[in-house]
Amino acid sequence: MSESNCQTCPVCKVQIQTLPMGDRVLFSFGPPGTRSDLWNKVCKHAQNAQCINPQGK
Repeated sequence: MSESNCQTCPVCKVQIQTLPMGDRVLFSFGPPGTRSDLWNKVCKHAQNAQCINPQGK
């Protein structure tokens, strides 16, 4: 996995891999998911300005 296509959120520490068919979220536990999954599980509850997934898109 290339560093140029992967971001790590400073808030929740998940990695988001940018792929041509859509972003893939690599959670610490469980299967990979989407930015929408991340929003529903973490981001909407954390509500932190440093979040790299502010709208779940």
